[in-house]
Amino acid sequence: MKALKKIFILIPDGVGIKNYLYSDVFKNSEASLTLFHNFDDDTLSQIEREVTIDSKIAIPTYKESIREKFLRELINIARLHYNAKKVKNPTILKFGKNNHKSLKLKVFYALVNTASKFVTSYEAILKLEAKYDRSLRKNSFYRKVSEILKTQQPDLVFCTHQRALKAPTVFAAASDLNIKTATVIYSWDNLPKARLALQSDAYFVWSKHMERELQLFYPEIPSEKIKVTGTPQFEFYKNPENIIEKETFYNQYGLNPAKKLICFSGDDIRTSPYDPHYLNDLAEALSQSGLDKICQIIFRRCPVDVSGRYDWVLKKFPELIVDMPPLWNFNSKIWSAVYPTFEDVKLLVSLAFYADAVVNVGSTMAFDFGMFNKPCLFINYDHKEDTNWSVDTIYKYQHFRSMPSSKAVFWLNNRSEISQTVGRALSQPQTEIAAWFKVVVDFHESASENIKKELNQCI
Repeated sequence: MKALKKIFILIPDGVGIKNYLYSDVFKNSEASLTLFHNFDDDTLSQIEREVTIDSKIAIPTYKESIREKFLRELINIARLHYNAKKVKNPTILKFGKNNHKSLKLKVFYALVNTASKFVTSYEAILKLEAKYDRSLRKNSFYRKVSEILKTQQPDLVFCTHQRALKAPTVFAAASDLNIKTATVIYSWDNLPKARLALQSDAYFVWSKHMERELQLFYPEIPSEKIKVTGTPQFEFYKNPENIIEKETFYNQYGLNPAKKLICFSGDDIRTSPYDPHYLNDLAEALSQSGLDKICQIIFRRCPVDVSGRYDWVLKKFPELIVDMPPLWNFNSKIWSAVYPTFEDVKLLVSLAFYADAVVNVGSTMAFDFGMFNKPCLFINYDHKEDTNWSVDTIYKYQHFRSMPSSKAVFWLNNRSEISQTVGRALSQPQTEIAAWFKVVVDFHESASENIKKELNQCI
């Protein structure tokens, strides 16, 4: 009997659990699956309810050396400057790390920024990356991972997040042992932000657009290593079993079936620090215009935002705003154990299905709701003047250049327009979101199968 091929699955975060273990990527796998992880027992139990894992191995503790951290941050800032010049988009530089509280970090990043001024060519960046690779191999973590890989002898190491801190060393150890490697590009906005931290035998990207970006920002990667597979996260919307029965959904959250549902989806505090004020503006506009008689607001916060920053708005509008918290696991003190339950997958799919519109600041939730042809309204005005943050900067980020037309979404350009624009979105909900989605995502119904095929070809 032919021995099964063995795949090591390296999943650094909760989104990787959702997209790659809850989806069909590893369902009915022809390979033996080993989870290379830092999860707690509760997380592992949740995972094993959704997919068959043959074995589980904990990733050793990794302590990044000062040299590794310096080189990693130097490469990042050098690439940000390179990318900004390459596409003539200075907003890319906003992704550098500038807000440091401790004196130690301020000094460290001042040295990094000073050193970056001497990195004046792409060849210099590649030389820095070679130094970084050599530095990784001097860490005891590299030796520990190498021993595990030698003992287990996997045919492939697959990573679900290309910028995970431990991943470059794991991939370096695998490469030195002639073990194949493959990684996905985590999100549609990652590549311009210089967030490709590892060298792989194969890179799985969402679309032809992302393939072109990878070739633009990382010209040293051979084109044959780039595989356009799509991303599995949108497949959940095509499965009717993921839609909660309407009566159950409405009763559970006290929703009025006679009213229109408007979802306000929050971002994390760094991406959108004024979200509570935007939620307040939306609620006030609906109340003052009388739209609150025919609408309810469903508030879905960013899953990792567990702050109380929205509490004052929820208390102010208890009849209008329904809080619908994401169903994520937060029971562990281990950051890697923060993950969405499968019930949250169904909750989000159902919310997108039953809601009539979604409001946010430039979120990919536009695509989630677009799966059911629901309009998205992008907030496009500043709550107040802030030298460190503006929606004008947000919408100039490189990934928004992929938008083929401003008609992909509705735009809330100031507070006074909110009720009128919401009314228009509810009465004439057609947008050109499908055209934008087509640019950003290929194979949204077959990504799992495509990834499965590419993994099999890798081994």
